[in-house]
Amino acid sequence: MKITRAEVVHIADLARLELAEDEIQRLQADLSQILEYVDQLNQLDTSEVPPTAQVVAREDVLREDVTRPSLPAEEVLSNAPQAEEGYFRVHAVLPKGER
Repeated sequence: MKITRAEVVHIADLARLELAEDEIQRLQADLSQILEYVDQLNQLDTSEVPPTAQVVAREDVLREDVTRPSLPAEEVLSNAPQAEEGYFRVHAVLPKGER
């Protein structure tokens, strides 16, 4: 499937990209190749492949959750620029009408 110069310019416009003429020509060739490859993939029979098939086995690499004591609040708040009544004091993030 060939992509036209106008389509490349349209895609670039949608992506808010300014392209030089040589970039447009290169992208036209590259995008055409990509679409031809996708067309080849679309011709494959995948009716027997479940939608969740994986090429490699998936395994979690997360550590086990282990409970442990947290830092004392006083120690944590000692590094805060501002603290008040046991909490971090921060500037309001609500619009003025909602404060």
